[in-house]
Amino acid sequence: MDTLMDVSVLKHRMGSGQRTVLLDVRWALGDPHGRDHYLRGHIPGAVFVDLATELAGPADPRRGRHPLPPVAQFQASVRRWGVNSGDVVVAYDDSGSMAAARLWWMLRNAGFSTVHLLDGGLAAWRAAGYELEGGPEPASPGEATLAEGAMPVIDAGQAAAWGRQGLLLDARAGERYRGEFEPVDPLAGHIPGAVSAPTSANVGADGRFLPAEELRQRFAGLGVRPGVATAVYCGSGVTAAHEIAALEIAGFPAALYPGSFSEWSNNPGNEVVTGAAPYAGGSTERSAAPYAGGSSQGNNGD
Repeated sequence: MDTLMDVSVLKHRMGSGQRTVLLDVRWALGDPHGRDHYLRGHIPGAVFVDLATELAGPADPRRGRHPLPPVAQFQASVRRWGVNSGDVVVAYDDSGSMAAARLWWMLRNAGFSTVHLLDGGLAAWRAAGYELEGGPEPASPGEATLAEGAMPVIDAGQAAAWGRQGLLLDARAGERYRGEFEPVDPLAGHIPGAVSAPTSANVGADGRFLPAEELRQRFAGLGVRPGVATAVYCGSGVTAAHEIAALEIAGFPAALYPGSFSEWSNNPGNEVVTGAAPYAGGSTERSAAPYAGGSSQGNNGD
């Protein structure tokens, strides 16, 4: 299944009457006004999704700033958006899919395979000259039935050792990884063994994902390759999903650490490393393990 959908394909689907559920995930770190942005203008027919309340549970130092909600709660939200089982769902935002990827990952994790990211999001739609509309979009309740566990995840205990058995990617901005800047979490730095891989480098200036071959080259340069167990974290598990989408486009599977650095840094027993090297003292040693199946500040790497 394709991870991405081009705006021209979406426009054709809409014009030909093919059922498509559009979900607008307007959110960015430090900007709580996503719904206001949506009401001022969105793709016709799109339903607003509130990331903070519908794609996350309440912040909890033991689970992070955006813990995954229970599947029953998520299913209720999905039905409220008007999603039925088997629907084609397209998620978008106005920040290069950094927020929409959270919804993409959650639906995939819930066993919903026909979900796509609108490549380039609202900016690409505007650039194509397509119309917007304002105001809310009422949705008839859907009947989608969700599960959980279809996408691989790791916990804090696994993250602690992941850098030595495989490859742990830190999707936040490089300055946050190095510990030079930390706007929201209690400590600055990164999980021992993690490699800096800012998710902003997965897209071009237009907010579209880089071509698959360029993404493959990027990730290969970071140590991603077949047979290496790869996992990703960010600040709170939001933009790490964007990195996982980019890895999928490149042909690599990867696990998500949902609690991410916001969970990790709230546990005083966890080591935090500063500087550009994965380990304290500059060590970069890792040993590969089979995959088990399962730089700007701001929004990059919440």
